[in-house]
Amino acid sequence: MAGYLLKNCAAVVVDDGKGPTARRNVDVLTDGPVMRAIGDNLAELELPANTITRDASGWFVYPGLVNTHHHFFQTFVRNRADLDWTKLSVIEWLDLIYPVFSRLNEDCFYHSSVTAMAELIKHGCTTAFDHQYCFPRHAGKRLIDRQFEAAELLGMRFHAGRGGNTLPKSEGSTIPDAMLETTDEFIADCARLIDTYHDDSPFSMRQVVVAPCQPVNSYRETFVESVALARDRGVRMHTHVGEGESPVIAARHGMRTVDYCAELGFAGPDAFYAHCWELSHDELAKMAADGTGVSHCPEPVYLVGAEVTDIPAMQALGLRIGIGCDGAASNDNSNLMHCVHSAYMLQCLAASGRKHPVPVPVDFLGYATTGGAALLGRADIGRLAPGMAADLFAIDTRRMDYVGTRHDPLSLIAKVGIGMATDMTMINGQIVWENGEFIGLDEKRLFAEAEAALATVNF
Repeated sequence: MAGYLLKNCAAVVVDDGKGPTARRNVDVLTDGPVMRAIGDNLAELELPANTITRDASGWFVYPGLVNTHHHFFQTFVRNRADLDWTKLSVIEWLDLIYPVFSRLNEDCFYHSSVTAMAELIKHGCTTAFDHQYCFPRHAGKRLIDRQFEAAELLGMRFHAGRGGNTLPKSEGSTIPDAMLETTDEFIADCARLIDTYHDDSPFSMRQVVVAPCQPVNSYRETFVESVALARDRGVRMHTHVGEGESPVIAARHGMRTVDYCAELGFAGPDAFYAHCWELSHDELAKMAADGTGVSHCPEPVYLVGAEVTDIPAMQALGLRIGIGCDGAASNDNSNLMHCVHSAYMLQCLAASGRKHPVPVPVDFLGYATTGGAALLGRADIGRLAPGMAADLFAIDTRRMDYVGTRHDPLSLIAKVGIGMATDMTMINGQIVWENGEFIGLDEKRLFAEAEAALATVNF
């Protein structure tokens, strides 16, 4: 692998483990998958013969973003006004949309993953966790295998959440029969994927997370067996919690979702939940005490229209926080950088009614970098420092869009927002996107293939 020397960067957001700072007019040196140095006049060092130099004048360089919750397959269910949920509860909306999901075939899962990952990369995301819980029987069991194939094509660092649903509609779930699995089926395929793909070595490009979709649509035993498998294999656990289902769980089990998951062991430093917007202060405190993390997905909050997730309270309690796009059925884009801006602006909207102040803008960048890395159990990604993975993106700020903003690189993404693709995205030391193109790939061909796969589905 080549190394890269990015010369004379206007600013680099670095973090030696004590928090981010912006260093001005410095160089960045990578060597294969590793960050080697950030400093002045690195060209004067004895560089490896295969080092490629880039003039980075005007560039702001950031650590690659880490997406901690998504549903890639939903990119094929975008811009559907007929599936609007603004007048529905989450449970009612799931009843409406799951039959649509159940029509997707294997090729749809592959091409929708390419579509989602491509958009993520264009906007600075270098590590993506996807929660793939949709397994229509006609589509087969190799859907996550195809996702790993898509990630390899694009060069994405990919954490696959093997989801699943086991409770039939006849017992109170929202899942069509065509999407149901047994607990044994689900656990067996989780184990197969861990054995086949999971790599916990430094700079790993492939990991697997045991991720039953949600307690409201699964048997108790599904979660119990998930905990047993995850702890036996040393992998992470993930599910949906606190997005409108707590009253249903309370009616079924005599307790709300946070207590239910904790009772089953589906909690702790190796677990993280998506959403959590409806949780009480006591429930958040319980999660903070046991180390369970939160993937905050800000943009679905627009559609829910009821509660803005209390990020200030979560931060005050010491909860581990990451940011996710969520699926395109509730967020019609896969732009994590935009989600960082949305997360900050939503907290500003709700600030007057909150006990704790809105965290400073740079903290929201932190949720999407070091915070996300921590949720995924990664100590090798999420910040720019020697020895870390060479995951980064660059924005050329010599544009009218950035006049008046360049004095504060740390706040730029959360406070101002970035309205265009990055000028360069690097993953594991390889440039995968630069100057509006995917390196070595024909975007028009990828588009045509995805559109053809979408056309095979009768929505």
